[in-house]
This record gives sequence, C-alpha cells and structure tokens, in this order.
Amino acid sequence: MRIHEYGDASVIRQEDVPRPVPGRGEVLIHVAATSFNPSEIGLRRGLLRAVLAPDLPFTLGTEVAGTVVEVGDGGNGLAVGDRVIGRVGGAAAEYVTARADTVVAAPTAIPLTHAAAIPVAGVTAWQAVFEHAGLTAGQRVLVNGAGGGVGRFAVQLAKHAGAHVVATASPRSAEAVSRFGADQIVDYTAIRLADAVDGPVDAILNLVVVDARQAATLVRLVRPGGVVVSATAPVEVPTGSPVRAVRFVARNDVGDLAALVRLVDAGTVRVDVAASRPLAELASVHRDAESGRIRGKIILVPSPGPSVV
Repeated sequence: MRIHEYGDASVIRQEDVPRPVPGRGEVLIHVAATSFNPSEIGLRRGLLRAVLAPDLPFTLGTEVAGTVVEVGDGGNGLAVGDRVIGRVGGAAAEYVTARADTVVAAPTAIPLTHAAAIPVAGVTAWQAVFEHAGLTAGQRVLVNGAGGGVGRFAVQLAKHAGAHVVATASPRSAEAVSRFGADQIVDYTAIRLADAVDGPVDAILNLVVVDARQAATLVRLVRPGGVVVSATAPVEVPTGSPVRAVRFVARNDVGDLAALVRLVDAGTVRVDVAASRPLAELASVHRDAESGRIRGKIILVPSPGPSVV
C-alpha cells in the first residue's frame, strides 16, 4: 500500500511491486499483519516532512509481525521460519525487508497477527512508564488518554510497576481500561479532571493533545518533584516550578520490545486488538480514523493474490 504524493486518503494505492530481496544483515519477512497508527495520517498528509520525509513513492506501515522467509548474509542468528515482530517501515505489504537486529522473537501466547499491535504502542508506553516517569511501587500516576493504543499498554505497565493508576477514558473505552487494571477511571466527557483526581499524583503520562489551559490543569495535579511525561505536544511548566516536564518521541529499542514480549508471554500484559481488516482497506481505515470512527487498535492483514492497481 503506497503513496506517490501527499494528500487525503485517496492517495493510498494498492500496487504490485517486485518482491524485495534482503541485503547484508537483513531478513525478508512474510507479513502476517501490520497495524494502523494515527501518526501515519500526518505522514500521509505531508505534515511530518520536517522530521520524516521518505522518498516518494513509499510504502506505508511502521510495525510488522510475520515469518522470516529469507536471510541475507550476517542475519544476526535468525533463520527461515522464525516468527518475529518489530518496528519496520514499509510493512503495509505482503513482504518486507528489515535489518535483522531490529526485530525480536514474536510472543507465543497470542496469535502472530495480534502481535503487530505491540512494537510502536507498546514500546512507547514502556519508555514513558519506566524510562521517563520512572514509576515505582506505591506511586500514583495519571494516564491521560488511557483508552488509546499506547494508553492501554501504559495502564498495564504502570500496574506492573506497582503504581496506583488513575486513568482518563471515554465511556466507550472505560470497560477495557478497567479490565487492564486502572484503579480509578475519570470520564473526561462528564467531569472536570481537576475535580475528579483525589490528591496529587507523582507522575502524569499525557498521551493526547492538550491546549494551554488543559496543560496547566495537568501541571497543578502533580506533586512537587513529580513529572509530566508527554508523548504528544510539549507540556509547558511555569519558570521555577517544582514540577518537571518531559516530551519524548519513542525510539526503536529492541531491548524494550523483547522485555515487553516476555511480559505478554507471562500473561502480565494483554494485547488488545479491536478489529482485523484486510490490508486492501487501508485507505478506508485512514478515513475512519480521521472521522473518529476508530476505537482501539486495528491490525491489517495482507490478502495474497493478484492486486488491484
């Protein structure tokens, strides 16, 4: 699924291209599934060109779950038949090449297709919880935007760290967020956050875009010495504030991904997939996301056979 120009969802085209060949240090993966990430809307529209501007045309898809079918020289110990996952560009396809050192063994406790939901959202949540917030047992954390793909992982990882979790979620996501272990759920559509949170928190994981007024509310909820970690836009704190603010972009870290896989296989972290759709429907998924009709994580499964160009 490629784009030849930036624009609305109609620029996404299904095309037949030659099967890629892995180079030195690479593997060829037969894709079981990729997944949809909202950031791809900005990529498709050209809004990310300042930080990410691949040559056109390019294939969409940023994470993969699949099976190794060919190994280039220096394949980092991988073998044909290995089931792997990773953050890999161009994964919205039947086959994709990847550097062998950027993928890890797929979890065995869940379907391989579902594992495509882990690399981006899961690693973002991991780095927010453990690296930037440094959550430990007994702390209180607010997950702002717990109903999204990153948020659902963040709630589970914060509980794994032993934290008391307050989570914001809409009514349609509240049941899932509660199932993943949140101690308190705030319906942000019905109540002001400042009125709902009982006492200061040690950390806030901000996973949604907030305006200046909302950001100020978040900062006021954090105890002195605490931190606001934002995976979206920066959250400003007043000069001299005892509260720190960190804005980060998750890096591709196979160590974090492998650790997350171990928690999935142990049953500590569950992978929530809202729907599986054919890869050929990727443009429709983009339209649904832009109109607010997407809830939860969507995986996309290639359909082998002749493509319609």
